[in-house]
Amino acid sequence: MAATKTFEYAVRDKAGKLVKGRVDAPNQAAVANRLRDMGLAAVSISEVSTGGLNAEISIPGFGGNKITLKDLAVMSRQLATMIDSGLSLLRALSILADQTESKALAKVIGQVRNDVEVGGAFSTALNKHPDVFPPLMINMVKAGEVGGFLDQVLVSVADNFEAEVKLRGKIKSAMTYPVVVFVVAILATTGMLLFIVPIFAGMFSTLGGTLPLPTRILMMLSQGLKITIIPIVVVLIGFSIWWSRHKNDRSIRERVDPWKLKVPVFGNLFRKIAVSRFTRNFGTMIHAGVPLLQALDIVGETSGNLVIERAAKAVQESVRRGESLAGPLSQHPVFPPMVVQMMAVGEDTGALDTMLGKVADFYDQEVESTTEQLTSLIEPLMIVVIGAIVGSMVIAMYMPIFGIFNLIS
Repeated sequence: MAATKTFEYAVRDKAGKLVKGRVDAPNQAAVANRLRDMGLAAVSISEVSTGGLNAEISIPGFGGNKITLKDLAVMSRQLATMIDSGLSLLRALSILADQTESKALAKVIGQVRNDVEVGGAFSTALNKHPDVFPPLMINMVKAGEVGGFLDQVLVSVADNFEAEVKLRGKIKSAMTYPVVVFVVAILATTGMLLFIVPIFAGMFSTLGGTLPLPTRILMMLSQGLKITIIPIVVVLIGFSIWWSRHKNDRSIRERVDPWKLKVPVFGNLFRKIAVSRFTRNFGTMIHAGVPLLQALDIVGETSGNLVIERAAKAVQESVRRGESLAGPLSQHPVFPPMVVQMMAVGEDTGALDTMLGKVADFYDQEVESTTEQLTSLIEPLMIVVIGAIVGSMVIAMYMPIFGIFNLIS
């Protein structure tokens, strides 16, 4: 297939107003055909040079280079609405490519549109961009294409992504305050040790005598931090870079994921999040008509925890042998008895997707309730801890002043 190029076009809308835009296509004829499909008459079509001074400058981490789950949710919802309204898939993709706010996603949609235009299946075109479109979306779209209900599948995908975005938003909003307070506490303590304590140390050195033990400990911490602050910062930066690159490695996750479910206080929250994500994704795929074994293979990977993934693999093997779906889950402590029993009832009654949806809704509420409880518990604890640290440092610095007359004598 020919490489795509960027073309700039000008068209007249129904009101006669001149409208300009850009689109990626193999050649000018493809651009003209696309505009014609959209009911627009081209006034001019010209290729845009993407090199030299015309090249778009992008800074990593800025300018909308990252495609978020919210972008995919909006895309799925808009695409479902247009297809349900009677627009063809090609025209709907063309409109999306022009109006999507995320430049990175608009570029990918344009490439998907080109693949569909030359006769490729929509799911196959999505599968060429695995870093953008998750396996759950690709397989559900494939099931919708086969069954002839693509618009309904896209609505389910949008509902799923929106629920996931909402869940993440609740967790972030609940944990933002404790994290900010923790960071401020570290910065304040470091600042006092590096800048405030040395001033008092200079004052105390001229007084003579023996300083109280808390004051001497504080002086030692200040002197030690002066020596080690640069190595500590370098190690933290190096670790953050290493972690961002290797946190998804299998060897790392085999150690971290089980620990996340057992860590005090937060372990229960991590488990509820994983169970909520597993049941929601599983129910959505079953409802969309994705084969059971294929759905199990995908939801295990998208759960975000290797413990859940191993449980899904065990269920997969059980189903292959013709056994029940819920039986193997009871052998994995990560799944509460209620989840196992509701899945068993859903399997027996033929309403597995409905039961999984109810379980997901229940655990979404549990996650929200747990995060609120943790926040209400952590906030006063952090205030007490910060007050104790700062107060201890202030007392240690002022203790020699209380006995200043003895030191002078």
